[in-house]
Amino acid sequence: MVLKRASSPNVLPILLLLVLSANYSLYHTTLGIQLLPDQPNLVVVASMIDLALISPILFLAWIRKLNWKNLIFGIAGGLIFVSFYIPKEYLAPFKSVTWLGFAVEGSLFLLEILVLFSLFKFLPSIVRSVKSSPLPVLYSFSNAVENQVKSYPIIRIICSEMLMFYFAFAAWRKKPQQDTNMFTLHQKSSLMAIRVMLIHATVIEMAGLHWIFHEKSMILSIVLLVINIYTVFFFVADLQAVRLNPLVITEEKMYISLGLLKRIEIKWSEVEKIIDNPQQLIQKQSKDTIEFMARDFEEVHPNVILKLKKPIEATLIMGMKKEFSRVAIKVDDPNQFKEVLRKKYELN
Repeated sequence: MVLKRASSPNVLPILLLLVLSANYSLYHTTLGIQLLPDQPNLVVVASMIDLALISPILFLAWIRKLNWKNLIFGIAGGLIFVSFYIPKEYLAPFKSVTWLGFAVEGSLFLLEILVLFSLFKFLPSIVRSVKSSPLPVLYSFSNAVENQVKSYPIIRIICSEMLMFYFAFAAWRKKPQQDTNMFTLHQKSSLMAIRVMLIHATVIEMAGLHWIFHEKSMILSIVLLVINIYTVFFFVADLQAVRLNPLVITEEKMYISLGLLKRIEIKWSEVEKIIDNPQQLIQKQSKDTIEFMARDFEEVHPNVILKLKKPIEATLIMGMKKEFSRVAIKVDDPNQFKEVLRKKYELN
């Protein structure tokens, strides 16, 4: 069966929900149990295929990450899911199969522990590399980690958290670097004021929710308190990251970030076209465009859009990666920025 690409994002989650709900109804409702035959082994095998193979394929296809590596881990996770989803009395003859999922996931966990050990082993040399780099910390730290430690998802997440705590607690005495090839994105906007308002709102919410829930549910109160404290730390760190990490233009590439939420490195050889036509800049941006524009109380538009020769990866929150084909940029000094940008682009 062939599905149109446009409709697949809506069809796939519906199919996944149908598979899960049908199997749940079979083992956890009165009607479903009555429909089970006296020897339900074949039905159980069919359910295991649904939950450990079909469901991971549908989910990975939905999020567009269907490949052999993800499928293997998806099947392993599906086998673990089966052990909780299907009652033990029906699953008893196939218990050894479900243990295979635990074995694979356990091996993955051990691998991630070894990867973390390698990160901390190289941490002193990473710190030395960051200190010697002319780039701001947000860029130099990430580059040093990728040069010395293989880029696993767990590494990207840990590094993202390390950057968050660095900017939240250790960067207060730092001053923004200033150079003719560095451009700020936030000074002529209300971005900082908006972030401060969010911090105040989160603190008030934290106090209110803790007071409401501390007598009814101490555990829930503590969980919400921890989440709100982390949120405050993140907002403070993001504010600092915006302040201390301007857009940087070098001979080889351009480094662009907007706090901890997103950043990208673009080589000049990857740029196909610089768009600064006002009519094109005010149009709604496509989904393959990443925007580096400080949000304001009123609508803002980019000063330039870089059209890339091919999609390149940007780093998002928690170290997640996503590819984009266009980059929309708004800086505080657009005239000087365009002049430097065109010189570097034409030279390369």
